[in-house]
Amino acid sequence: MEPIKTKTITFFKDFKAFLMKGDIVSLATAVIIGSAFKTIVSSLAADILMPIVGLFLGNKNVSNLFIVLGKGHYETLTEAKQADAAVLTYGNFIQAIIDFIIIGFVIFIFIKAYEKTKKKEVPKPKAPTQEQLLTEIRDLLAKK
Repeated sequence: MEPIKTKTITFFKDFKAFLMKGDIVSLATAVIIGSAFKTIVSSLAADILMPIVGLFLGNKNVSNLFIVLGKGHYETLTEAKQADAAVLTYGNFIQAIIDFIIIGFVIFIFIKAYEKTKKKEVPKPKAPTQEQLLTEIRDLLAKK
């Protein structure tokens, strides 16, 4: 039986080798960039697009759109939440959908750009069949 120290060292060596594989490093980089990208997209939606949508809705803040489930009438979402009223905040849902659409569109653009940079593979000619080779050999011998 191996000592625990040796097993621990082997475990950490294996773990380090796993982490240093190119795929894991690329994945970690993508997660970090994706997290930063989400912040940018959320700001784009909340600070630029949603005020324009709100303008078309009669100068309303989209994130404040809600329906009270039950009795009571509240002018703002904050009032409804302070009163512990059950509210359906469909404005937040609309904003989340817009975030999703923006992220999907930008990813689509990146993938299209990436595909254009990829080297197009030239299809390799098919290897001749045995019958074709024998026919070619026969024809060459017949010419002699």
